[in-house]
Amino acid sequence: MIHFAPRNPPLLIRLARRSVFMSDTQSPAEHELAQLIVDALNLEGVAPADIDPQAPLFKTGLGLDSIDALELALEISKRYGLQLRSDDENNVRIFSSLRSLAGHIAQHRAG
Repeated sequence: MIHFAPRNPPLLIRLARRSVFMSDTQSPAEHELAQLIVDALNLEGVAPADIDPQAPLFKTGLGLDSIDALELALEISKRYGLQLRSDDENNVRIFSSLRSLAGHIAQHRAG
């Protein structure tokens, strides 16, 4: 059975998720990326500043899925000129958190 997390979970669930939010401060680059994530994935009820840069982006944490990863990779490509390949063996590490994704972008971005 496949379980999909709702895009707009009820308030009680959003409050329970707060344990993965707000435990660390975002850098300016992380905040810019958090804004991109919220906007690109239409994450209603999630403010970019609330995303803990060290919290998992997938499953626990924000609860993103593989479709979200594809959409996010496309937006990152458009914004930063960086190609993220679906067959890259480092994707688990790259997409593990906002901080790791921002670090990868900073290290490999075009321009």
